[in-house]
Amino acid sequence: MNSQEVPTVFIVDDDADMRESLQELLDSVGLHSTSFATAQEFLSRPRCDALSCLVLDVRLPGISGLDLQRELKKERITIPIIFLTAHADVPMSVKAMKSGAVEFLTKPFRSQELLDAVQRSLTRARVLRERSREFAELRNRCEKLRAREREVMDLVVSGMLNKQVAAQLGTSEAAVKMYRSQVMKKMQAKSLPELVRMADKLKSS
Repeated sequence: MNSQEVPTVFIVDDDADMRESLQELLDSVGLHSTSFATAQEFLSRPRCDALSCLVLDVRLPGISGLDLQRELKKERITIPIIFLTAHADVPMSVKAMKSGAVEFLTKPFRSQELLDAVQRSLTRARVLRERSREFAELRNRCEKLRAREREVMDLVVSGMLNKQVAAQLGTSEAAVKMYRSQVMKKMQAKSLPELVRMADKLKSS
């Protein structure tokens, strides 16, 4: 297993005792963790593609937990977040969950609650990373299409027949068939419905 396959649980909490307690808990089940006292420290860390999740205190000096969540979302950093708070706040928890948080735990919480949330988060992280890799591969294939091939692809996935595409582009139906065949080959699509799904993924990014 290479270093990128070893999960890391990032902890951001200004309470040193809480950070130490969480790291000891995670270490007891064989999970690697790294802790930070502030959101600024977490943001300034070297970036990597390691499988990870974030255990984040809501109330922090400087940038708050919710502000950090917004910052990560703005930077398109998709890391699953488990929020911790000493004060139960329903509107705050709803806001956090709507923004993609995996869990919102109120201190004191049971150790198993935290461990279960971490496992759910790491499972989500694996799914997100796989989707990201699939999309990067899809985008790479699309970028290899020539301009006319891209035009044909856009029209074909919109539902146009070959003869309609030919009329739209001012070319022959035979030429459209050739371009369409090249598009299917370069995009590695086995059928038109699969090509349509690929195009939808690219548009929704």
